[in-house]
Amino acid sequence: MSAKTSNRRDFLKQSAMVASGTLILPQLIPSTALGMGGKLAPSDRIVMGAIGVGGQGSGNLRNFLWSKEIQVVAVCDVDTNHNLNAKAMVDKIMKSDDCRMYEDYREFLEKEKLDAVSIALPDHWHGLIYSAAANKKIDIYGEKPLSRTIREGQAIVNAVKRNNVVWQTGSWQRSGKMYRRAAELAINGRVGKITRVEVGLPDGDSRIGTPPVMDVPQGLNWDLWLGPAPKVPYRGVCHADWRWNLDYSGGRLTDWAGHHVDIAAWGTGLDRTGPVSIEGHGVYPNEGYYNTPVEFDFTCKYANGLEMRVANGSRLRFNTGAAWYGEKGWIHVDRDGGLLHASDPKILEEVIGENEIHLYKSDNHFWNFLECVRSRKETVCPVEVAHRSISIGLLGEIAMTTGQKIHWDPIKEEIIDNPMASRLLSRTYRAPWTQPIL
Repeated sequence: MSAKTSNRRDFLKQSAMVASGTLILPQLIPSTALGMGGKLAPSDRIVMGAIGVGGQGSGNLRNFLWSKEIQVVAVCDVDTNHNLNAKAMVDKIMKSDDCRMYEDYREFLEKEKLDAVSIALPDHWHGLIYSAAANKKIDIYGEKPLSRTIREGQAIVNAVKRNNVVWQTGSWQRSGKMYRRAAELAINGRVGKITRVEVGLPDGDSRIGTPPVMDVPQGLNWDLWLGPAPKVPYRGVCHADWRWNLDYSGGRLTDWAGHHVDIAAWGTGLDRTGPVSIEGHGVYPNEGYYNTPVEFDFTCKYANGLEMRVANGSRLRFNTGAAWYGEKGWIHVDRDGGLLHASDPKILEEVIGENEIHLYKSDNHFWNFLECVRSRKETVCPVEVAHRSISIGLLGEIAMTTGQKIHWDPIKEEIIDNPMASRLLSRTYRAPWTQPIL
């Protein structure tokens, strides 16, 4: 680590003395509140870059650029058009033309001396790039789902912890007042002991068939976009429809598990562990490029007896969202229409007492990350939580793929007595790419 980077990290740690534990202001922490005289010198800002600056990535970057606490110095994307658009946005807001561009994340991580990085990529890249950034000791805002496989998730968790990296997952519902309120009511027993949880995710995509082979657009490095995934011809799906192919994603199931499964587990206090058994079934297209499940329905059982059912929404009572069922009623929360309701409306008026469980309070997901970069405290959605949330989706995927009941050791994170299913905890990488080190 260079002297410059070391000094900047010292500064960030010192800033913790004047930064609060959780961000509660409706606006980003102004520099005056941090005792810095109204405007930070460039050397005092959080130096930041971004890997993956397409739709989601550029949106995340824009949210960070609202802060006077950061200085964005570089962007990286395999599509030149994405890079040019992101650079133009950064330069305009930063009132400079200094933002550098990279195509290859390895060169980006090697040359740039960063405090933090925002990463938004197709799922099949998460294991490699999240681990690589963590091994550079860079704090990370990374999109959900954490990983495409459970073994990749373990590697990311280990890299983050080994390098003392601050991690925030893009599961932004944890910074939503409505979701926190619902989870607090559930975990504090306002409907009695929770015995069952239902998690509804959007119905599977209806795309069918196989798009025709096309010429690779100018400026797109298709081979690098594929990375560890199998070598295939370009079919025009790299910036949107990749989610409906199992080489890159698990479809609606893995795309949304990091949201609604995450909140459901938060409200039961089981968000840092896992189930002991998983069984269910899915409906997959018979052929074609689009091969993620169009329907899915599986049940996870935990050691304490609680059952969590995860299914596409049209199969469930409340469609999408998280619903907790207890001895005295139910609570349901969903982003569709900003819905929070309960079996008895009076439940929603309950006050959480001083000595009861108060969940982590964050009012803005991006700002919570920046504050934790300074304070070195844990974010509202840390890496272990993200790993456990998507593990439920990935275990459900394994149960559906094998057609078998999966027995899981949530401590060792191993499938018990099932070699065939255990092989699905990871996947083969295309040479020369290799799996991240556990």
